[in-house]
Amino acid sequence: MRLMIAEDSTLLREGLVRLLAEEGHEILGAFGDAGSLPEEMALRRPDVVVLDIRMPPTHTDEGLRAALEIRERWPDVGVLLLSQHIERNYAAQLLASSAERVGYLLKDRVAQVEEFLDALERIHAGGAAIDPEVVRQLVIRTTHADPLTRLTPRERSVLEALAQGHTNTAIAHKLHISLSSVEKNLNMIFDKLELSHTTGYNRRILAVLRYLES
Repeated sequence: MRLMIAEDSTLLREGLVRLLAEEGHEILGAFGDAGSLPEEMALRRPDVVVLDIRMPPTHTDEGLRAALEIRERWPDVGVLLLSQHIERNYAAQLLASSAERVGYLLKDRVAQVEEFLDALERIHAGGAAIDPEVVRQLVIRTTHADPLTRLTPRERSVLEALAQGHTNTAIAHKLHISLSSVEKNLNMIFDKLELSHTTGYNRRILAVLRYLES
């Protein structure tokens, strides 16, 4: 992959550069802020951009705003946002238009190298990669009006894996169940969440995450 990185922590930025280069990827640029990203994007057109949410000068949402601009101007470029903490509103904004070529991971996930690299591959392939902890926070809701209470434990497990961006085959492998069982559970999930009209793998993920966030 051709990658660009925007991360204000020098240690993490240089660590990502070294890790990804050792995996055979081409690093087109590594920056300490998001200010130069649009100009560099226009010149170099990477496959995926990895960027922190909070960067100089205000350390609030510079990375998120850069990610949204990238997705609007260059929709074929993947975006992977990194965050120190779970920020549900930011995740929802990132997914507001599409769940294609997009990822949202906690920085702790970077240390789990295989999971991090797998997330990049999924995004590059046109899919989504949402941190399991983010999904778990969205799924764990217990109000009586919550339609998630209608799901069985197996259906909740399938929903969590789906929302993380896994394919049906990957869900079957992850949960040690058959592919037909995954498909059956997915049909039940979308019926119970009144999302059965939604079609398309990535749009289904987006619909689930939007529903859970509402």
